[in-house]
Amino acid sequence: MRTLHEAVTRCRTLVVEGPDGIGRNGLLAELARNGFLIRRSRGHLHHVDPIRPYRELLAAPGRLAIDGGIIQELVHGPLLHGHSRVTWIEALDFAESVAERDGALIHLTDSQREPDAESAEVADAYQRAFRTLAQHVPVVTLDVGGPGHPIRAPAAPPSQLGRSRRKLTVG
Repeated sequence: MRTLHEAVTRCRTLVVEGPDGIGRNGLLAELARNGFLIRRSRGHLHHVDPIRPYRELLAAPGRLAIDGGIIQELVHGPLLHGHSRVTWIEALDFAESVAERDGALIHLTDSQREPDAESAEVADAYQRAFRTLAQHVPVVTLDVGGPGHPIRAPAAPPSQLGRSRRKLTVG
């Protein structure tokens, strides 16, 4: 799977992840228009089983798009607190659960953002995390930067989803 359009067409489950400050509301709205039920985990990660809320979300029937948080914890936990509350074993189990549900991870990036040292470190950590998870679940990298990207276009009809001149790559 190489593009967002392919993911929307072929997947039953999409998990949207990326650094803070990258707008995902446009993508989530577009996915909702394409028949995906949008879900977010409520509250903080469970202290004993941090993946449990996401397993519960994945149990829902039909097409599902989850505004993620697992990979965010893998990235920001070590950078901010020295450790993550989510282990790699749990993250890989989550990735396999997404794959079993005919799913993919959508890795949001923004090439138009001016990187500072901290945001560059975060972007590198996301790259490493998605590269590892891509061994267990398809990953589509979506650069939301720049004018004319379909996510930035207000209320684009579903037939235009994924018609960007920017190349979408597999992470």
